[in-house]
Amino acid sequence: MPMVTRRLRDPDINPCLSESDASTRCMDENNYDRESCSTYFLKYKNCRKFWNSIMIQRRQNGVKPSMPTAAERDEILGAMGKMPY
Repeated sequence: MPMVTRRLRDPDINPCLSESDASTRCMDENNYDRESCSTYFLKYKNCRKFWNSIMIQRRQNGVKPSMPTAAERDEILGAMGKMPY
């Protein structure tokens, strides 16, 4: 597997892996009709926006690494009580 693909499939690097997989699965099931999968695309976009804002906030506060690990993300989402996206 190429390095770029491996990085995108790593849950510690890609916080929106499940949303990405869901949109890809929807496209496969609906014969690549983008209209049918618009809700999945919107959910993925909101996920990326949320985690990018967290990453920017952590950089500003000097927290390393700027993207939380998968375990830290689970704790953040658990503390919120619901999915913010």
